[in-house]
Amino acid sequence: MKTQKILSAAALAAVLSLSAGIAMAETPASEKCYGVVKAGQNDCGANGHSCAGHATKDGEAAEWVLVPAGLCDKLVGGTTAKPMSDKK
Repeated sequence: MKTQKILSAAALAAVLSLSAGIAMAETPASEKCYGVVKAGQNDCGANGHSCAGHATKDGEAAEWVLVPAGLCDKLVGGTTAKPMSDKK
């Protein structure tokens, strides 16, 4: 019985580690799109904060969201160029 629990735990750990690696992989055909984010819908840190979901205004130039490659240029106000105020 004890061996079965150990094997079950090992199998679960293997599945979880594999799925975490897949989930963290960035899609190769994607790009950061600046200026089109709705408040609270940004993907990562910018504008003095370091967390996703902290954008305070719609369309803020320094906030970005990850979109499929080529889509950003088709969105009104969207740009793949990092704004000067956000460059570090």
